[in-house]
Amino acid sequence: MTDTTFPGWHGTTIIGVKRDGEVVIAGDGQVSLGQTVIKGTARKVRRLKPGGHEVVAGFAGSTADAFTLLERLEAKLEATPGHLARASVELAKDWRTDKYLQKLEAMLIVTDGSELLVITGAGDVLEPEHDIAAIGSGGNFALAAARGLMETDKNAEQIAREAMAIAADICVYTNGKLTVEKITK
Repeated sequence: MTDTTFPGWHGTTIIGVKRDGEVVIAGDGQVSLGQTVIKGTARKVRRLKPGGHEVVAGFAGSTADAFTLLERLEAKLEATPGHLARASVELAKDWRTDKYLQKLEAMLIVTDGSELLVITGAGDVLEPEHDIAAIGSGGNFALAAARGLMETDKNAEQIAREAMAIAADICVYTNGKLTVEKITK
């Protein structure tokens, strides 16, 4: 008997690190379909500027779903300028209750330079402990590495880059081709 189901898309690791007044979100570039790497240079970290307020977002999951969520987040940010947490909660509420949005398969890490948040389709808006957030296939590897690196004198970008390198060495769905965005407040 052969399995005729379509293999799932894999291959995202996103990490957010907050330290000393700056926040960095880094994401790898790998997208895999089953056991095949389809693309190695995908850009999963974006800089948004709704209403002139800068926000950085990284996504894991379906690209089309993530873009839909990023568009919705931008609209929420335009309606509540300068209030990332409020806009994130409004997005999470819509995501949880809207029948169309409920089908979206993605997660987001967002920051405005002062807040670092994870938004999920379960209606969660989480402010991570230890000023580190990580999502995606290699997220737990990157999170563990970053937690250890927080004990050093390294800055947020150095921690994010090194944690992603460690995740790429361990997770077959993560590569070392990074997109890194930094924001300070």
